[in-house]
Amino acid sequence: MATFERVIWIVLDSVGIGPLPDAGDYGDVGRNTLGHIAESRPLAIPALVRLGLANIEPLKYLTPASKPAAAFGKGATHSPGKDTTTGHWEMAGIWLDQAFPVYPHGFPREIIDAFEKQIGRRTIGNKPASGTEIIKELGEEHVRTGKPIVYTSGDSVFQIATHEDVVPIAELYRMCEIARKILDGPNRVGRVIARPFTGAAGNFVRTSRRHDYAVEPPRAMLLDVLKDRSVPVFGVGKIHDIYNGRGVEDYVTTTGNADGMAKLSAAVRDRKRGLIFCNLVDFDMLYGHRKDVEGFAKSLEEFDSLLVDFLKLLGPTDLLMITADHGCDPDLRWKTTDHSREYVPILAYTPANSAGANLGIRDTLADMGQTVAANFGASIPHGTSFLGSL
Repeated sequence: MATFERVIWIVLDSVGIGPLPDAGDYGDVGRNTLGHIAESRPLAIPALVRLGLANIEPLKYLTPASKPAAAFGKGATHSPGKDTTTGHWEMAGIWLDQAFPVYPHGFPREIIDAFEKQIGRRTIGNKPASGTEIIKELGEEHVRTGKPIVYTSGDSVFQIATHEDVVPIAELYRMCEIARKILDGPNRVGRVIARPFTGAAGNFVRTSRRHDYAVEPPRAMLLDVLKDRSVPVFGVGKIHDIYNGRGVEDYVTTTGNADGMAKLSAAVRDRKRGLIFCNLVDFDMLYGHRKDVEGFAKSLEEFDSLLVDFLKLLGPTDLLMITADHGCDPDLRWKTTDHSREYVPILAYTPANSAGANLGIRDTLADMGQTVAANFGASIPHGTSFLGSL
């Protein structure tokens, strides 16, 4: 018998909580996503504070809960790197020997040449950029010439942006599949991402038909062992793509955090057992990489307000875990728009036990995955379960 019939796991993409000891190796000394956002102005996030967020680390203007409703702590990333795939994979029990490659000056000419040859088109771009900014800059040229826009970011990604009226969506996906095969060996990026957009010059908008082509995760990670034990896994947001669909019984994509919480709430109403695994990407995509401190703050407040009603859906056999995969400090004192090498917050809440334990500093994000695995009578290669503290 599982301790909890259902585990709901929410990843607040990029919501780090202070630099890891090796942050200097990544140029991230002093970066602190939650810390600097909290410094910018008083945050109205009472639900998160009640759970114990301000008990993990001091956050300006926020008073730690005298009796946190959730177990609280913070997790370190054991693997090298600070990207989506690294963080999510480690949560599932995968430790990397080396970080996925990043391309601060664009992709090597041999990669672009091979890609252009196989797709039968020239490309434009080939530089790090914000997805919305690069379609503003190059979207009109793409529409005029049909040349796909290739770009990257601080993450380990090869992104292809095309207008849906210029390149059919099936053709864009075919290009991504070609790129995924090319990008192997030393250029084995974490994800190839289709970034379709539509609209007219001056008003281009990205559509919901984004699709990620991730590296195949090594076995046997959390979602594999849950499938082996017939534990259903439901993905919300980009979870399905991050793990290449492995072990994910069913999934829904999302258009943003509010949509993600709506679909997560629907899943909780419909699904009575197993793991419901959700990524909320707005913090990263809309605010962290765009250096928008106030937008990030408002997004945290939006999530908190949605969390209030969400918590009412949970019963005594439910476990809710809230965490992040890395940081993306938007503070303007750091010019980089890259992710930041940070601890992630861990909040573990169940209505069955309102006495919050201090989980301390966890040596690896895999501790969360091991906790989920242990709950369902399984284990994964790395991590120490804290199930007994709940």
